[in-house]
Amino acid sequence: MAELDQVKNKDILEMINQNDENLKKLHDIVRKSFEEEKLIVDNLINPTDDYLNRGQLISDKVARFGGSWSFILIFTGILIVWILYNTLMLKQDRFDPYPFILMNLVLSCLAALQAPIIMMSQNRQEEKDRKRAENDYLVNLKAELEIRSLHKKIDVLLEEEVKQLFDSQVNHLKLLKQLSEHVDRLEKELKTRNNQQ
Repeated sequence: MAELDQVKNKDILEMINQNDENLKKLHDIVRKSFEEEKLIVDNLINPTDDYLNRGQLISDKVARFGGSWSFILIFTGILIVWILYNTLMLKQDRFDPYPFILMNLVLSCLAALQAPIIMMSQNRQEEKDRKRAENDYLVNLKAELEIRSLHKKIDVLLEEEVKQLFDSQVNHLKLLKQLSEHVDRLEKELKTRNNQQ
């Protein structure tokens, strides 16, 4: 019986040690996943600051206003007033008679100035979109790393669980064998005692 108690105590200690090893492996996996994610989290938490100078702010405002219905309606109104004034007024009061050369010059200058300003704003918007896309990529990468980490944890748990089950079966078979041998010895002793009596 003392042998059986020793075997049981030994088995219990082995199972405790295995659980400790499993926990160590899981802690290692978690530590590695934190190290892999550190750069990603730093980039997401501390994005680069966008400092806009005065020219960039003006170009954004011009682009915002130049691409609005307010601009279209105001500019259309100005053009209509210009044309009506220069066609309905007396000849000496007209400052830009038909074919409205001055108006064409103003429109060309406005288009020539407005186009690069709008392009500056669009280029900066493209840069913001690129940074946003990079952040989205980093978030997706972080999610993928989390999923991989979870897969590793589950794999380790399953592997250890199967190993523990196998070891448990081996230990049970050993115990059964020892019990069987012990029962056989007892039977032999009983037979020899019965034969002696």
